Amino acid sequence: MNSKDQLIELLPSALKETNLPLPNKTSGKVRDWYDLPDGKRLIITTDRLSAFDKILAAVPCKGQVLNQLSAWWFEQTKDIIPNHIVALPDPNAAVVNVAKPFLVEVIVRGYITGVTSTALWYRYSLGERNIYGYDFPGGLQKNAALPEPIITPTTKGGATGHDERLTCAEVVEKGLLDKQTWDQVQGAALAVFKCGQEIANKAGMILVDTKYEFGRAADGSVLLIDEVHTPDSSRFWKAATYEERFADGKDPENFDKEFVRIAYAEKGYRGDGEAPSMPVELWASASERYITIYELLTGKTFEAREYPVEPRMIEILKNAGVIS
Repeated sequence: MNSKDQLIELLPSALKETNLPLPNKTSGKVRDWYDLPDGKRLIITTDRLSAFDKILAAVPCKGQVLNQLSAWWFEQTKDIIPNHIVALPDPNAAVVNVAKPFLVEVIVRGYITGVTSTALWYRYSLGERNIYGYDFPGGLQKNAALPEPIITPTTKGGATGHDERLTCAEVVEKGLLDKQTWDQVQGAALAVFKCGQEIANKAGMILVDTKYEFGRAADGSVLLIDEVHTPDSSRFWKAATYEERFADGKDPENFDKEFVRIAYAEKGYRGDGEAPSMPVELWASASERYITIYELLTGKTFEAREYPVEPRMIEILKNAGVIS
């Protein structure tokens, strides 16, 4: 099921969207949400792959990997911070408790790297030395480890429609969160990141940076929501070659979806205009990478479920009483 030829054969039937008999469908770049009774919500993780703020393709098995990998991470970190997961009735579906998302994305960074406008290295390379409220010394090298992981928050969307940088102090100063809640979120984010780095290291990977989302449950408690330590929300490098490549001034070997962005950049595309067509082998390679990351991190063999996804999912959700 997981051979490249088989993954290529599955490309036309990858899960691009869902249309379930449930109310109030909402769609993000990767997930579809539906309302359920009693303060619950059904989240479907599709196979959509996004980069440059655009949906570029649908990649077989990606949705199943993200859904099951996030659930696995939620289980590993539930003693650090409660999360919104209630059940996984289908490999691509999760029933969650509804939480009101905070208007802050919590980015935790363990290394100075990145080329986007909000990335540490990009700001540093422009000559900035006070970034996100932190003072950085001169002479740092790209991809160097920070003395300690730091939190660099951003707004969600912001006035421009894009994430806007914040300092940790501004989260409270701008009234986005009260101090007590923000302190709790920061402590949880750093603890979850430390857990993630330890597990990634055992799997031969470096968890470089990641994005967390938090929200408030109906009872007022703070929950970890969305996804955790997936190739979509996190940057991973291969640990075995990092030191040598860093010493040689080379970028680390990435082990996330960054290679897709690189493939587009090599064609001169960075998000403006119509995206160029890419060979099917790229998307099969993306599927393989998602599956490999799942297996390395969890220590489990990935068991791909049958395609097409939606008929299978509807039957399973009916049997589980999620839909009638």
